[in-house]
Amino acid sequence: MKKLILSALFLGMFSCSRQHSAPVKNEYPVQPVPFTAVQVTDDFWSHRIKTNHRVTIPIAIQKSRETGRIDNFRIAGGLMEGTFCTIYPFDDSDIYKIIEGAAYSLQMFADPALEATIDSLIALIGLAQEDDGYLYTNRTIMGENSHPWAGSKRWELVDDLSHELYNLGHFYEAATAYYQATGKQEILEIALKSADLVDRDFGLGKIENWPGHQEIEIGLVKLYRITGEKRYLDLAKFFLDVRSHGTGKPRSYNQSHLPVTEQSEAVGHSVRAAYMWSGMADVAALTGDTAYVGAISRIWEDVVHRKFYFTGGIGAEGGHEGFGGPYELPNARAYCETCAAIANVFWNHRMFLMTGDSKYVDVLERSLYNNVLSGVSLEGDRFFYPNPLESHGQHERSEWFGCACCPSNICRFIPSMPGYVYAGTANDLYVNLYIPSRISLAIAGDSLTLVQTGDMPREGKQRITLHMKKPVRAKIRLRIPLWASDDTFPGNLYKFEDHVGQKTEITVNGQSAILRMDKGYAVLDRRWEPGDVVDINLPFEVRRVTAHPAIADNLGKMALQLGPLVYCAEFADQENGRVLDLRLNKSGNISFAWQDHQLGGCNMIKADGFRIRDSAEMNKKEPAIINAIPYYAWSHRGKGEMAVWLPTETDPGTEAQP
Repeated sequence: MKKLILSALFLGMFSCSRQHSAPVKNEYPVQPVPFTAVQVTDDFWSHRIKTNHRVTIPIAIQKSRETGRIDNFRIAGGLMEGTFCTIYPFDDSDIYKIIEGAAYSLQMFADPALEATIDSLIALIGLAQEDDGYLYTNRTIMGENSHPWAGSKRWELVDDLSHELYNLGHFYEAATAYYQATGKQEILEIALKSADLVDRDFGLGKIENWPGHQEIEIGLVKLYRITGEKRYLDLAKFFLDVRSHGTGKPRSYNQSHLPVTEQSEAVGHSVRAAYMWSGMADVAALTGDTAYVGAISRIWEDVVHRKFYFTGGIGAEGGHEGFGGPYELPNARAYCETCAAIANVFWNHRMFLMTGDSKYVDVLERSLYNNVLSGVSLEGDRFFYPNPLESHGQHERSEWFGCACCPSNICRFIPSMPGYVYAGTANDLYVNLYIPSRISLAIAGDSLTLVQTGDMPREGKQRITLHMKKPVRAKIRLRIPLWASDDTFPGNLYKFEDHVGQKTEITVNGQSAILRMDKGYAVLDRRWEPGDVVDINLPFEVRRVTAHPAIADNLGKMALQLGPLVYCAEFADQENGRVLDLRLNKSGNISFAWQDHQLGGCNMIKADGFRIRDSAEMNKKEPAIINAIPYYAWSHRGKGEMAVWLPTETDPGTEAQP
């Protein structure tokens, strides 16, 4: 495995055929260890990464064939006749996300057949691109009869629903990923030709308008990092700075109602918003724009303190696929789009890289293990678009969607997940997620191999073993997750109702370590010897959780959490197949046990509770054992009731007497 210098992960790693205009000088203070340097070795995540490669990406390619998404490029490129084949003008972006996911996956699995398929898709994209660089199959095919969202001419409705720039953002991300994975320049040259056109058309004194769906900002930053062309970074900043006072129509729906630096609340479409905040973080890191940092920090407080689901989801309302008001977090009609959860991971990872603060990783982890994983089945072949926290039996996973943004987003996200495990500076290594894995890197001027073993999320014990040729002086920062403490969550939206029964224990070579805490990390600052072993024993207990009283749906209810996983009660595990008549005992017995043959292997929680037998007479109840499974695993056994938040009862035998 290649050794990577943490302080230069983005700089000078790749070259391209065009002349660089300037080197990339600034970056995030903390740098991620790229996913290509992380070998995941556990059963939980490695299985999902393999399944994504073997099942999800091939399914996405096949569905793109069946639905005409690929044919759109053939028609635009003159290889076949016909009209635009699919429903939405943003359907091109699904192909781009699949290519990005394949690029990541190919760096872990040699697959000549998949690479050949992607090469053929890239060739079609090149043919579909117009001579001046314009790339948008709906208009190329339909001309003035383009989709109503697109308008009659280029860029006419770019601030609304055309998705011309949104598509390109995803393409630029795919292009940089595939070039980095294979060294093949064809896709990168197509992307640069497109970006040069956008740069000629947009800017001060040119078209002064913004993307209706943010995404190109992220893609332009990636082009800048790979080429050093500062005008791509400048263009990304222009698209952010022009919001609200360009020629477009300001809307809170797409966060153009105020200049981005004046925004303090999470409003509008949640995916658009989180992509924008991610782009702002990137531009801030590269330019030093403190006003951007101030804005996204304020917005983060608003999200985490008022608008964040316990499962890590964002976006309460289905009508505009976005945020509601403060504490508007309904369960049965929760939207919690899979794409929004993925975008939330992107954003919080960037906030961590900017600050080195573990609170952002706590949010990232909650979204990652719960809302993101709920979006794809264990078999990798069924998907959720919304991810509700309660079901009356009407929900089931789908093979595909007319709007297929979520399955294609899963394709690209899952193989990149190892990139969230570690990060570092020149002398510090951050262990953010406890996922068995192996990395080799350069730190403090020396070479180091770190091997993480354990069985998270089955149990809380992890071990880190260090291998190197000679001693290394460095700081290893071990994140202490909030779920391993008495603090449930940043802010006060949710809180544990019981205290941890043990404290986190960390030893080095069997001896208790002298720890210094810094921003949620236990800092081990020492001279590391070859073969040193660090053991981390995190409290791993079922925790009862209550919600802020302003969240109307959760009054008088509790949820259950074990490690990073949120749990739910589902019909298939209950005595009579009913969930919504269950009541959780506030203080009764609660336990968990590993089930090898249950839902791919998982811990199942058993908790004392009651069942309401007569809804007309609520006092008619009988004891019941409530069985709960990880939230990510629901909807694999048919349609039926499910709930994350359960009404509570006090055992009559323990009630205080007047």
